[in-house]
Order: sequence, then structure tokens, then C-alpha cells
Amino acid sequence: MIRTIARGGTRVGASRAWRTLVLVLPGLWVATVLLWEILSPPQAQLIQLLAAAPAIACAGTGRRSCVLLGGLCAAFALVPIGTAGRDESLGTRCGTFAAILAVVLASYLTAGRRARLQRELESARAVADAAQAVVLRPLPPRLDGLALAAGQLSASRGAAVGGDLYEVVATAHGVRVVMGDVRGHGLAAIGTVAALLGSFRDAAHEETEFADVLRRLERALDRHHRERSRHEHPAASATDPPSPVAEDFVTVLLLEIRPDGTVQALNCGHPWPYLLTPGQAKPFAQAEPLPPLGLFPLPDKLPPIDCGQLHPGEALFLHTDGAEDARDGKGHFFPLLAALTEAAKEHPVSPKDVLRDVFTALQRHTAGNTTDDIAILVLRNDRPALAPL
Repeated sequence: MIRTIARGGTRVGASRAWRTLVLVLPGLWVATVLLWEILSPPQAQLIQLLAAAPAIACAGTGRRSCVLLGGLCAAFALVPIGTAGRDESLGTRCGTFAAILAVVLASYLTAGRRARLQRELESARAVADAAQAVVLRPLPPRLDGLALAAGQLSASRGAAVGGDLYEVVATAHGVRVVMGDVRGHGLAAIGTVAALLGSFRDAAHEETEFADVLRRLERALDRHHRERSRHEHPAASATDPPSPVAEDFVTVLLLEIRPDGTVQALNCGHPWPYLLTPGQAKPFAQAEPLPPLGLFPLPDKLPPIDCGQLHPGEALFLHTDGAEDARDGKGHFFPLLAALTEAAKEHPVSPKDVLRDVFTALQRHTAGNTTDDIAILVLRNDRPALAPL
């Protein structure tokens, strides 16, 4: 299961209230002007204010309602309403009629252009959503005996994918998991995310040695840096600089979950996951991680860290640092451990519910104003317990 959240998304309740207001407002305006015209002193001539009603209708409800309301207003303009004691000639009413028709025509053309732009925007958004789903593709709710739930909160308005990455792949060597965080956030980091995920999806199946998966990611990141450098800074020389984008790096956590629940890890500067057991949340490992990928070459020897076993019913909570670094308006950090402890009170721990509860708490804590991408992956071991030998 995957859940993506983009900043700037339209709230359903607010959108419905706005549409209702736009539908009612033109009629209220017409009624107010007519009543005001009847009750106002003779020297006041307010019927010209009807010209605003078609513009309001076209701005909010579309072209047909604009024409209908415009015709209604024009008809009212020609009818001598409340003219007793007024010096109001037929020529004045005809001038008002012409002004209303001019507003109707201009508003009609504007509404048509807006409708075309809206269709183009919806088409572009559909293409962008499809492209983002290819980069950070939806995870299945279950994979090789593991229950999964994942989601991302992008710091870029309107984007469902940012600088965080995750993937879960079932292989002959066990279930292999990657969670990463590209330096920076938002749309600028998507190219690096795509390069690393593409490499991981191949390497997870092809590499027997767990450490070789990480080396493949390092090589993919280096190639991406060089290609991006050539594109952004074309040089006269055909030789690439030795470190074209040395300021770019990625934190990466790799996990390998074997059929018996044994978990091994390789960590390059990424936050360690939390182990969720009934009513409790605690760090899954405490070992010192390697530097992030892209800062220094990987060492010659990469022994995986033995994290112990993930027993049936237990869950792992993987996250990027945006979850722990999120702040409220007073600068207080998000209490992730407390939120996980509260979410783990449910038995058995539900990945979907943990994901929902943590995202809800994050949104409440930050009032919806996140400054960094946040990715969360929750997986629970649903495999039956192995019989003792």
C-alpha cells in the first residue's frame, strides 16, 4: 500500500463551500442591486451595478451560466424598476443594457480560455502523476509474508515525489529493502531518486552478496553525478572532472530480511528504523553508520550488520530524517518515538494504521507546513513461526 501527499492539495470541504458561494453570489448580487435601486433616493442610479453579476458568474460557474445571468440582468436593466420620481430615460437604460452585454462577452471569452487552460493543466497533471508513479511505484499490501504500508509527504507544492526514496523487492536471497534521502528536497532531487531506485531494483535480484547491492548504488550515483555535471556544466575538455558534484550525497539504509526473520543491514548515514512490538517502540539497531553515499568512497570491506530477528507480529518503522526534524511553530521537534509508542498500542501492529497515525500527528504538529520531504515505510512480519529443530 502506498499513500502520497502533496503540499497544496485542495481540501474537499473548502472546495465545496467555495463552489456553493460562487453559485449563490451572483443571484444575491442581482437581488441586492434591485432592492437597493427600489429603496434608494431618486437621484441615485444603481442599476448599472448589475453589470458585475455576469462577471461574477463567469469567474466561478462557467460560460453557460454567464450568458443566462447576463441576459437576465440585461432584461432587468430595460425594465423601469422603482423609477417613480426619477429622471431616468430610456437612453440611460439602453446604455446600461449595452454595458452588461459587453461585460458578458468579455467574461464569456475569459471563461472559455480558463476552461482550456484547466483542461491542459489536468492533462499535464495526469502525465506527471504517471511519471511519479513510475519513479516511486506503489508497493503491494503484502510481499513474501510481509505486510507493507508506505507513504511520502513532499515539501514541494503539488508534487507527490520528492527527494526521499524507498523500495521493497522479494528476491531469492530474501526480501531486500532500501530507504534513502537525497540531499535537498522536492523536484530537484527526483533525478537522483530515479537513478538509485532503478539500480536497486536490478541489483537486489542480481547480486548474491548483500554488500554488492550497496556498491551498485554507489556506482549508479557516481554515473548520475557525471551525467548531470556534463549536462549542467558542459566543458571544453572531453575529460570529466574527478568530482563533478561532490556536494551532492544520499543517505541510504539497506535491509535484508531472510525467511527465518533474520535481518541484516547496511547503513550510510541514514536514521535507524524503529522496532514496533505490542505497546512498545524502540530503535532496532545502534551501530555507527557509514558516511552518506557520495561523500567518500565505500571501504573495501563492507560486513553487514546483524540486527537480530524480526519475529512474527513485530514491525519495522523506516523513515527519513524529515520525520524527526519536523518542527511546530515554536521550533519544537516532532516527538516521533512518543507517536510510535502510541501507535504500537494496537495489537497486532497494523502498518496501515501506524502510517496513518504518524502522518496525522505530523500534519497536526507542523500545521501542514513541512520544510523537508518525509518518507515512511512500515513492514510487519506475518510469516508463521518456524518450528524448533
